Amino acid sequence: MSEMRQHTVQCLSPGGLHRMAYVEWGDPANPRVLVCVHGLTRNARDFDVLAQALAGHYRVVCPDVVGRGRSNWLRVKEHYQIQQYVADMVTLIARLGVDEVHWVGTSMGGMIGMALAAQEDTPITRLVLNDVGPLIEAAAIRRIGEYLGVMPHFDSFEDAVRYIRQISASFGDLSEAQWRHLTEHVTRQTADGGYEFLYDPGIAVPFRKEISDDDISLWPLYDAIRCPTLVLRGAESDLLSHETCLEMGRRGPQASIAEIPGVGHAPMFFDGAQVAIVKEFLLAG
Repeated sequence: MSEMRQHTVQCLSPGGLHRMAYVEWGDPANPRVLVCVHGLTRNARDFDVLAQALAGHYRVVCPDVVGRGRSNWLRVKEHYQIQQYVADMVTLIARLGVDEVHWVGTSMGGMIGMALAAQEDTPITRLVLNDVGPLIEAAAIRRIGEYLGVMPHFDSFEDAVRYIRQISASFGDLSEAQWRHLTEHVTRQTADGGYEFLYDPGIAVPFRKEISDDDISLWPLYDAIRCPTLVLRGAESDLLSHETCLEMGRRGPQASIAEIPGVGHAPMFFDGAQVAIVKEFLLAG
């Protein structure tokens, strides 16, 4: 089994310097790099299973997007924007010393991937969008807004696990060990022995400004993507509709589509069948 290594890279925002943490798996000299980027309140450790499955083929790099996990928090909360995250990822790729990467992005991580893949001379040559596309459903934005930035205090780790299972039920039918893994890496113990979330509640500041009755359209970004693209959709997702998926197969990079039964937003790659879909697509390139 491949061992995980922890690193940080210094990045720049309009508010000053910050450090972005990342973990990596596989041979550090492997020129074939896979970058895996998590969802809005999650972090790099969501990809542990996928990373280990692919570490024999790639140097797998999983960042904690700024404001999450082991990364610094931004001084100016309005800077928690896709543009900042894309800039940080360009800095990370420069640190890795490669000219091109493959990319797996879950939800927000997929939006970052779309924004970077749409650029001229992008380093992304193969793209996996996990339960996200160029049309974000307004209902899902409102649902996420109900808990984003709310920082409950849990008296015990067990209480934290129960809460994560409740707000993340759409991840699907996970085992108790998998729920505990997801909770362990998104919480930290407090001085009084309780637990709290391990992300900056300030990420909600710009997000809440986007909440409205209208869907968010990113079709111009998607249509500019030229690399081979795979879209995974949880069959019960409220963020990415089946209709949007079909449209993604017709325009832009004309993505391949795979729907995961029994899952909403979003597949977590703990299941061997989910991992196999991603692995087959990535290694075909």
